[in-house]
Amino acid sequence: MPGNGNSLTRLRTAITVFFALDGFVFAGWVVRIPAIKEQTGASASALGLALLGVSAGAVVTMVLTGRLCRRYGNHRVTVVCAVLLSLSVALPPLTHSALALGLVLLVFGAAYGGINVAFNSAAVDLVAAMRRPIMPSFHAAFSLGGMIGAGLGALVAGSLSPTRHLLLLTVVGLLVTAVAGPTLLRQKPPEPPDRERPAEGAAPRRLDGRTRGLVLVFGLIAGCTAYGEGALADWGALHLEEDLGASPGAAAIGYSCFALAMTVGRLTGTTLLERLGRTRTVVAGGATAAAGMLLGSLAPALWMALLGYAVTGIGLANLFPVAVERAGALAGPSGVATASTLGYGGMLLGPPAIGFMADWFSLPAALTSVAILAAVAAAIGFATRGAAAR
Repeated sequence: MPGNGNSLTRLRTAITVFFALDGFVFAGWVVRIPAIKEQTGASASALGLALLGVSAGAVVTMVLTGRLCRRYGNHRVTVVCAVLLSLSVALPPLTHSALALGLVLLVFGAAYGGINVAFNSAAVDLVAAMRRPIMPSFHAAFSLGGMIGAGLGALVAGSLSPTRHLLLLTVVGLLVTAVAGPTLLRQKPPEPPDRERPAEGAAPRRLDGRTRGLVLVFGLIAGCTAYGEGALADWGALHLEEDLGASPGAAAIGYSCFALAMTVGRLTGTTLLERLGRTRTVVAGGATAAAGMLLGSLAPALWMALLGYAVTGIGLANLFPVAVERAGALAGPSGVATASTLGYGGMLLGPPAIGFMADWFSLPAALTSVAILAAVAAAIGFATRGAAAR
């Protein structure tokens, strides 16, 4: 194993910083979407189409970033994508039409998708080298960064224009990259002694059908998890307000309960994985999330729904990190790219699917789909436990 314990600790810190930066920048952009909508004069439908630019850019880039990581290394791609993410977040306030906004969001989404594959691949290497299931700690940093970014964005929204706010995010992003980036660029990805690393730029080892199938399985688990995250982010507060009569302030607490519980779950994820193992963690997490979301969607009282949201966050917390780590351990950056793409696809599918089902049935009934898919993730984890262990 190249390097010593101190170098691995420094590398872990640097990767953690980039996870937090990603969540911070993305959340800072999200809280200014209403102001950007007003500035561009876009209708709700036009804004929705423009926001698809983030998704389209991310999904396309996730597919390609695995190849870039194999050729240039996970660390270099992470640093380059961090620079692009920091620069591109300042572009949306400079647009004055939905079309222009959609085009710059393609760039922002490309950087966002690229850095997600790159630093998850770097984290997978470090997890293997340290021989500890520390993947949830990186995703906890992303969640914490997002909470801080959203909180600060809400505080400055009344005093700073979107242009100044997002330009400030650019400055912060570039400074953080300048501080943490050299650690990644100086150190090669660590490698445990029992794994042979192909030469940089060499063609990847061809995967057999069983391995490709397992990567897809872990991608499906990631997608089921991300579906719930997207659904609760967009529809959770509306359910509390319209179906349970909560005030706007109380309804906003719903997603906060979910996000905070997910962050706590990820901070304790390493301990949980060390005690239960990956399969039991996935099965228990999916079952917990299913029970929590049934409570959150069908509860007759606000406090019960908030409790359900929190339980759902605890249950879903470690499913995505485990799925991405396992896919990366099996197939390297390509595995991370596949699992991330399927996961992000689930996050994209969740909000519109909930909307259609809410029109056909009701919003509480539609939200039970989150519980169903969480249970599916648990079932997949249990059904493939033997193959995953081998």
